[in-house]
Amino acid sequence: MDIMLDIETLSTRPESVMLTLGAVKFDPWSSDVDTDSGLYIRCNVDEQIVMGRHVQQDTVDWWGKQAEDVREEALGDHDRTDMNDTLAQLNRFLVGSNNIWCQGPAFDIVILENIYRQMEKPTPWQFWQVRDSRTLFGVHGDPRDKGAKGAHNALIDCYYQARAVQQIYKQQGIKKR
Repeated sequence: MDIMLDIETLSTRPESVMLTLGAVKFDPWSSDVDTDSGLYIRCNVDEQIVMGRHVQQDTVDWWGKQAEDVREEALGDHDRTDMNDTLAQLNRFLVGSNNIWCQGPAFDIVILENIYRQMEKPTPWQFWQVRDSRTLFGVHGDPRDKGAKGAHNALIDCYYQARAVQQIYKQQGIKKR
């Protein structure tokens, strides 16, 4: 089983504050992604700011231009999880996974690895397990619906990205080795 991972942040730098984390398990050779078995965490922003993690005004301004429900989900104070528990939940979710996909590992993976390092915890993946859906979509076309509801919700983004990977695998006739 592979994992599609997505985070929403308050900066584009490696030491960014992470707002939310989403992950879904999926088989790239299948056509089914079950969001009910996904992982969604709203991270403790205040704790990360105390830790010295970065907030970028341009990114805060960008969030201010999003729809109110999207802003509230990403930035609201309710149901926040401390960072030790966030990483522990992610570690458990990743057990047994083959590959970790994200929409540009130079963003999601780099920020997560920075958090793991700052918290003095080992990353639960190897560098060779990281896969890039952005490159796959750039080479083979992006089958995602550009007007799909839920953009910038980390779990919903994961679902759409995983489905798109599956569609490309099917279209290209990519077979298991």
